[in-house]
Amino acid sequence: MKVIITGASGLLGTAMRRAFMAKPNTEILALSNSRTGPGLVPLDLTDKDAVNTKFREFKPDWIIHCAAERRPDVAEKNPEATRRLNAEVPAHLASLAKSLGSFIVYISTDYVFDGTSPPYKPSEKTNPLNLYGQTKRDGEQAVLSIDDAHVIVLRVPVLYGPAPKNSDSAVNVLVDVVQDQTGKQYNMDHYATRYPTNVEDIGDFLVRLSDLPQNQPIPQILHYSAAEPFTKYEMCLIFAKILGVPHGHIIPDAEPPKGASAASRPRDCHLDTLKTEDLCVEGGLGLSLFEEWWSAYLKK
Repeated sequence: MKVIITGASGLLGTAMRRAFMAKPNTEILALSNSRTGPGLVPLDLTDKDAVNTKFREFKPDWIIHCAAERRPDVAEKNPEATRRLNAEVPAHLASLAKSLGSFIVYISTDYVFDGTSPPYKPSEKTNPLNLYGQTKRDGEQAVLSIDDAHVIVLRVPVLYGPAPKNSDSAVNVLVDVVQDQTGKQYNMDHYATRYPTNVEDIGDFLVRLSDLPQNQPIPQILHYSAAEPFTKYEMCLIFAKILGVPHGHIIPDAEPPKGASAASRPRDCHLDTLKTEDLCVEGGLGLSLFEEWWSAYLKK
């Protein structure tokens, strides 16, 4: 089996790479835009000619498309670049996958929903509140319109796990906030309920998904999410408990994001995963428990 992973140097892409490396008889092409490192192949995904050449040379069976602009506030400041990466690039990759006979997994987000009526089934109408969510929704529509037989849209919530840098994850970076005992105060979101999900679990699930018989139908849109609800402030309290440090410098903020530099955030985009569970992939969703995983990870 031959697998291309885009965004292979980031939080999710790194986990995908590790997961598929552990799968026997699997050859991986790990693509990265700016970061370098062993096994990483540099490629600008907006360069269509270069992408066509690389993909046609490798001839992948599966493409796991993790590369994206994932930061809502950054997306608002650079809308054209965000649309190009989050919507136009996936459309091109889906078209290329169709011509090569490859499966493509487009990693999307719970932010395609407005957060007013959770839990959300895969079939429910999307209504993103910010540009990030809009571009990911546009990417979904683009890839599904090109090929409805070899495309899987996998929506996931906020992610955590082993990261090249804590800043690669909106969850991991909270560990740095909790450990900052310099006297600086942080106003921390206590408004939006999130369902932090471990990237290692997603990698394991996708490996098992790729092992399904080719004649077994897979829904076009799947949701993969942990079920434990936390605000970012509540996550900070857990980190402070595990690390045994004070958390008085972290101030809960129960108001919705506001200000010119802050993108709107949905209140609760809990993803309904029943359709994913119905696939009967051996091992179920295989979800980690948040505090249990972090306790083991931070104590190493």
